[in-house]
Amino acid sequence: MICKEAFNVLTDLVTKAKIAGADAADAFLINKMSLSVMFRLGRLEEIKRSESMDISLRVFIGNRQAIVSSSDWSCKALDELIDRVVRMARIVPKDPFCGLADPSQLVINTISLDICDPIDPTSDVLIDWTRRAEDSARSVLGVTNSDGAEAGYARKMIVLIGSNGMKCTYNVSKISGSVSVLAGNIFDGMERDYDFSSAVYFSDLKLPEDIGYSAGHRAVNRLRSHKVCTTQVPIVFDSRVSNELLGHLSNSINGYAIARGASFLKNSLNKQIFPSDVTIIDDPHRQRGLHSKPCDDEGVINSCRNIVENGVLTTWILDLCSSRQLGMETTGHASRGISSFLSPSATNFYMKPGIVTPTEIISNIVDGFYVTELFGIGVNNVTGDYSRGATGFWISKGEITYPVSEVTIAGNLKEMFLHLTPANDLFHYYGFDAPTVLIDGMTVAGI
Repeated sequence: MICKEAFNVLTDLVTKAKIAGADAADAFLINKMSLSVMFRLGRLEEIKRSESMDISLRVFIGNRQAIVSSSDWSCKALDELIDRVVRMARIVPKDPFCGLADPSQLVINTISLDICDPIDPTSDVLIDWTRRAEDSARSVLGVTNSDGAEAGYARKMIVLIGSNGMKCTYNVSKISGSVSVLAGNIFDGMERDYDFSSAVYFSDLKLPEDIGYSAGHRAVNRLRSHKVCTTQVPIVFDSRVSNELLGHLSNSINGYAIARGASFLKNSLNKQIFPSDVTIIDDPHRQRGLHSKPCDDEGVINSCRNIVENGVLTTWILDLCSSRQLGMETTGHASRGISSFLSPSATNFYMKPGIVTPTEIISNIVDGFYVTELFGIGVNNVTGDYSRGATGFWISKGEITYPVSEVTIAGNLKEMFLHLTPANDLFHYYGFDAPTVLIDGMTVAGI
């Protein structure tokens, strides 16, 4: 379906919903194509392609709202969808904070973000990428087996139409590739590790040989791991895992968590929560950003914001509903799925790099732990208590020494944030990104 046809269908749905008794309505469409391949032990193991086109219709009757989705585009199915969602909206509980954006809040002229690759990579291109990545990884001395290499591409057309005048469409694409291999043997021990790359454009993806070489050496370097005694030491989070700290921050300043009082940062707005050299940015307009979008999913104007500036928390992450609950203005962070109600969500969320290198940070540590992988979900968003399984390398006298496994790291996020030092090696891997960071005074629980 081309954009003009999608606009016409969604506009017709919204119009018919109002005729059927809705006070207001909006419609949301995702037209998606995806392609993925898996290559393992020198052979193509799997190739998948899918196409889908889904629509959701949300209606409001007074302070009540309902949402229904469908992938059936027949006239009969769409008429039934309208009837069903209007009947639902008449009987659901009231929500005094629901409702569409005021027309003055809507984006008028969207900007170009260069977030859709004009050339779709073919299956042959993805197969070649995975083959080269796995061949490179398996060529590393000490690698003995492979979990395979994967590559996936997806392209989406997104259309938003609302009875309040909302009218927005844009196209996005994402390409990713990864490889995972094993080193060692069953007698002396085996270790697994991986590397990956993701981008909007295929041309921006890392070379498969570089990904494979990195994955192979990461796995080999983890062989003959040690256990350590329980102790309290500085912990360095590798840039590949430090982004998870930003995920915990995002969850804790989400408008719905704040409205419920279910966040350890609920009383921290406009207060110091990081050292003064830490700034954290959310930028929905980053060129070729993995999570870039020209407006939020309520059609509201969005913009680049310093969420944390010089260590001070400046704002919550809000959509219309949560902002009304808190008596504030939306920050343009509404996000939605086809069959779910909206909720606030960050976009390209990243910590500005510091001025010291990771090597300089490590060189000042007498004893510490360099974390390269985290496991489990042991974070309490209400109290900030933090406990995760981890693997990595022990730091001794300013040098990375032997590999460490089967340990747990623990602390409290409020204290961890206040004692964080960022390095200068920021890379945009995930859309949520941070450089290598040092956190003083955490507990490593071992033997």
